[in-house]
Amino acid sequence: MIISRGKRYRKEAEQVSETPISLADAVAKVKTFNSTKFDQTVQCIFWLGIDPKQSDQIIRGAISLPHGIGQQKKVIAFCEGADAEAAKQAGAIEVGVDELVAKVTAGWSDFDVAIASTKVMGKVGKLGRVLGPQGKMPSPKNGTVTADVATAVREFAAGKVEFKNDTGGNVHVVVGKVSFDAQKLIDNVDAVISHIKKIKPVSSKGTYIKKISIHAAMSPGVLIAV
Repeated sequence: MIISRGKRYRKEAEQVSETPISLADAVAKVKTFNSTKFDQTVQCIFWLGIDPKQSDQIIRGAISLPHGIGQQKKVIAFCEGADAEAAKQAGAIEVGVDELVAKVTAGWSDFDVAIASTKVMGKVGKLGRVLGPQGKMPSPKNGTVTADVATAVREFAAGKVEFKNDTGGNVHVVVGKVSFDAQKLIDNVDAVISHIKKIKPVSSKGTYIKKISIHAAMSPGVLIAV
């Protein structure tokens, strides 16, 4: 499918070098692409040398960035008792178990992240068919199934970022907004790059990080020197 780009996008693309540049220069370039009427979200994209078909090479997790991502998230928590009260105080918009499971099963999905206490996953597990396709199913791998529900709620409500590689071995991670100070974007991208490096699968052979770019939502990507 051929995607038709607008005049603004094509003009910005002409300013982008095909040669990777330093992170500081890449951030500076992206920040010049601020001609839209809204504050564009900035993403960091990794092209990884992994085999997505191999379960031991899946790249998945979550990270709290030094300067957040410029937005709050709606978080719900499947928990009970003292955990439910703590989760509510930490910022969860809905807490509970049986009634909340029934509400989500019935089609309610006005939330961004679902946290679950390890104690109640037996009941929450049935939501896999509902939340799985939405990318919202609680999982120990990204910290959304935990014994410390309140901390998880607080972190994700503040903008803790989840990520998972796609079928092509690419990972997209939100790192902030175009309006962020350049140094804050640099710090956030640095944190993401360091984290992705740390979680390299042992079974991944050859070049692990092939390319890295950053781009604003409605603007062309800029390659970063790896």
